[in-house]
Amino acid sequence: MPRTRSVPPSPAGAVGPVRLGPAARAALRPAVAGIDAGFWHTRRKANARTSIPQGPELLESAGNLHNLRLAAPAPQALPNAAIEGEFQGAYPFVDTDVYKWLEAASWQLAQETDGELAAHVDRIAGLVAAAQQPDGYLNTWFQLVKGGERYQDLRWGHELYCAGHLIQAAVAHHRTTGRRELLDVARKFADQIDSVFGPPGSGKPIDGIDGHPEVETALVELYRETGERRYLDLAAYFVDRHGHGLLGGEAYCQDRVPVREATDVEGHAVRQLYLLAAAADLATETGDGELRAAAERLWHAMTTTKTHLTGGLGAHHDKEDFGDPYELPNERAYCETCAAIASVQWSWRMALLTGEARYSDLIERTLYNGFLAGVSLDGERWLYVNPLQVRDGHTDPGGDQSARRTRWFRCACCPPNVMRLLASLEHYLASTDDGGLQIHQYVSGRYTGDSIAVSCATDYPWNGTIALTVEESPGDRPWTLSLRIPPWCRDVRMRCGGESYDGPVTDGWLRLERNWAEGDRVVLEFALEPRLTSADPRVDAVRGCVAIERGPLVYCLEQVDHPGGGLDDIVVDTTRPLAVKHRPDLLGGVTTVVAAGRRRRIPDAGWWPYAPYRPEPSHNPADPAPGSLQGEPGEPVELTAIPYYAWANREDGSMRVWLPTS
Repeated sequence: MPRTRSVPPSPAGAVGPVRLGPAARAALRPAVAGIDAGFWHTRRKANARTSIPQGPELLESAGNLHNLRLAAPAPQALPNAAIEGEFQGAYPFVDTDVYKWLEAASWQLAQETDGELAAHVDRIAGLVAAAQQPDGYLNTWFQLVKGGERYQDLRWGHELYCAGHLIQAAVAHHRTTGRRELLDVARKFADQIDSVFGPPGSGKPIDGIDGHPEVETALVELYRETGERRYLDLAAYFVDRHGHGLLGGEAYCQDRVPVREATDVEGHAVRQLYLLAAAADLATETGDGELRAAAERLWHAMTTTKTHLTGGLGAHHDKEDFGDPYELPNERAYCETCAAIASVQWSWRMALLTGEARYSDLIERTLYNGFLAGVSLDGERWLYVNPLQVRDGHTDPGGDQSARRTRWFRCACCPPNVMRLLASLEHYLASTDDGGLQIHQYVSGRYTGDSIAVSCATDYPWNGTIALTVEESPGDRPWTLSLRIPPWCRDVRMRCGGESYDGPVTDGWLRLERNWAEGDRVVLEFALEPRLTSADPRVDAVRGCVAIERGPLVYCLEQVDHPGGGLDDIVVDTTRPLAVKHRPDLLGGVTTVVAAGRRRRIPDAGWWPYAPYRPEPSHNPADPAPGSLQGEPGEPVELTAIPYYAWANREDGSMRVWLPTS
């Protein structure tokens, strides 16, 4: 086995989930934004105080930790551990729930000292280390259920997928604590994988890929953390072997078309996005122009034809995959929470690689809507799928596909995934380059990078005022403060040093270059007028409908706010203005949008026996008039729209984002 060089400890909190290598060909470098107040501080507080702390109990009750104890080759390494019983869980990838929680907890420990959480991390990391086999292999499903059989079911086995999440947890743990126990476990597993996987002619016994991409981007990050080039090469091998029929040539597992040749996103949404995040990583580290072009091409195809208004992704419950272009259903939208997270991860890598603001535009839309809806306001309950409509009289299937929030899932991929993104969110908000600082997302806190520090005070997204103050500046040279201007903002005003500034917005960036001094202030004013949004006419599911938006937020109606009936007969009046009302008493404090509407009166089916369908009026005067299914305007009703992320936090009932206009 190739020798590995020693790994220097990373200072606590120094870097986040993406750490560029010394030869990276990226336009931007990640910076850090400490979040100390406001919208995201509240959401992260629920994550830190509720979601992450309940993780060990839930992992215990679901059997994930039991499996690690049971798999330990040396039970004596686990004093007082329960080592009898059978494997618990329905899937071969349950280990990843543990790894994602460890990653989330590690990022959280970088924010604050928490002795109890640190003890849980040490204990659970110890279980992981004890379960590892002597040669580095680690997967409790195959160790306990399959009798030690390895890499014989790459399509469904998820062995490399599990390894990827272990690697990411270990990297996070090392970066935030400087300790290497978990990193040693991950490297040992990566070395074992590297010893058996390789292309034809490599002398390695397996030419194969995992049915669920994830290990690829993890291996790139392991390369970045250790400097071991063979991890980067292994990631490149896996990325390039997708699409060559090694798993039967099925789109579901990203095996129909090689990444470099693909023209559209397809198959299982999370698998596709994790693979493309790795492609972006490789393009960044190697300068591979073909991979970069493919990533840019596929991101454009996804955002223009296959992305829901909320930033959600995935049209089909069956196989959790993308549909055809413009196939964007409402009540059957899948929009898995994990897909929203994968979208943020991929788009952030593309933003760093290219320097283009459009990638952070999508991150903003996804964070505030498609992602955040996945966790309840109290941090205790979750949504696996995020539909854009729940009909009146909905019969909920329960389980992973429920439209009701759930404490945990049999397939619990989403909850710890939410935890790790929220815990590391400050690393997705700002960047630096040789010319200055770029602010991608606006939060109350402090952006720091390369001898520059800028504080921000804002009540965004409820208020459009963003006040920035330079706190640290090199002083001996000019530098550029670049501010992303969201494409939804039709009116932005800025004051710099107390004077109005009307500079150009280029490619989504407002760039201010000067010799900044400590205390210099910039104030942005985003107009947050509520707006009605319509869809491309090729989106059949919402033809004749509009949605309500305000700032970065997508809004929806909930039945609980509209007593006296459901929502399926609601029609919005687009000729009446929208009004804004802040409700500190509602859903933790939200700004609602009030619209005028009516409840349609649908005439009785009459002579036509098939009630949902009626013939159009005949030109023959002798034929009876069938009436119209469109109905007639009925009683006026005031419509109260709440932010989509806050739905399903009160009573069960109907919900809809897209509202008919007639």
